[in-house]
Amino acid sequence: MARQSYLFSSESVSEGHPDKVCDRISDEVVDAYLAAMPEARVACETLATTNRVVIAGETRGPASIDAARVEELARAAIKDIGYEQDGFHWQKASVEVYLHAQSAHIAQGVDAAGNKDEGAGDQGIMFGFACRETPVLMPAPIFYSHAILHRLAAARKSGEAPQLGPDAKSQVTLRYENGVPVACTSIVLSTQHLDGSMTSEDVRAVVEPYIREVLPADWITEKTVWYVNPTGKFEIGGPDGDAGLTGRKIIVDTYGGAAPHGGGAFSGKDPTKVDRSAAYAARYVAKNVVAAGLADRCTLQLAYAIGVSQPLSVYVDTAGTGKVPEDVIEAAIGRVIDLSPRGIRQALQLNRPIYARTAAYGHFGREPDADGGFSWEKTDLADALAAEV
Repeated sequence: MARQSYLFSSESVSEGHPDKVCDRISDEVVDAYLAAMPEARVACETLATTNRVVIAGETRGPASIDAARVEELARAAIKDIGYEQDGFHWQKASVEVYLHAQSAHIAQGVDAAGNKDEGAGDQGIMFGFACRETPVLMPAPIFYSHAILHRLAAARKSGEAPQLGPDAKSQVTLRYENGVPVACTSIVLSTQHLDGSMTSEDVRAVVEPYIREVLPADWITEKTVWYVNPTGKFEIGGPDGDAGLTGRKIIVDTYGGAAPHGGGAFSGKDPTKVDRSAAYAARYVAKNVVAAGLADRCTLQLAYAIGVSQPLSVYVDTAGTGKVPEDVIEAAIGRVIDLSPRGIRQALQLNRPIYARTAAYGHFGREPDADGGFSWEKTDLADALAAEV
């Protein structure tokens, strides 16, 4: 039986974190290609350091998305995030673009041809997870870690908190009793600040009201320990302070360590890549299993081989909370959704420019957008799953 009383922590990073700057740029490139050609193929990696951005990878799409256009996308993303500092400025940074044509050897194994359906873009395992700890069926520690940074970013951009810079990290530790989060034992917040005279206490005075705004009021008590800018000043932020790379924050992107991760990153990849699309599908199915009342917790694993259409395995673990046997749920999943790469893209309508918005504050636990963004957060499969068991 799983432990019922324990402490658990998860962290998040802001859109101005060096790695997240890179994720955003890579996903802006994905969106540009998909907007121009929904069947485009993109694998885009970004590196950022002091006043330098390097973009590399492979693509298949319209010639209109050239190096000049990619540079323009990168600068616009950096500007929107808010970097106008001496060591990293949207207008002054050097931007180098090294995108080239997709390998023909990859294409021949992945594309549909004759009687062969489109295959997975790579081998790999992907996980999805859902639980009843929050209304959006996400683990509470990562949900609230994201919420803190998202609120601070909104305050910074609106002018409510002009002292704050774009780079920040949060970490929330929750105490569980009988498997339910009941209190916040510690809050860690490190944020860049633009006023060099500010102390840690000054920064806490700015951020604490926003943190209290997003956390349940009864979770913060006199026993809650606060660590705000615990190392002192944090003036140099973003890629000027630490180099960034696409795809280094995969646990921040998913479940904050509360569930397994297959290892593949999401950002910079078009939806034919199962690292991204199958992870979204796994979250979609796991969330619908919980929404259907079939379990209170659900971990779903999918496995693929490059060039092969259907998943090699579908595995469900309900951690002892299932209302029906796990093999019954597995069989029901296969009857209500096609988990081939093409089937996933069609079910979730993924061939659209909806990815730049996923680059910060988590790919999961977000409200579905009217234009199809975060379609994997819908619970419209719940009735069909319930009917199949």
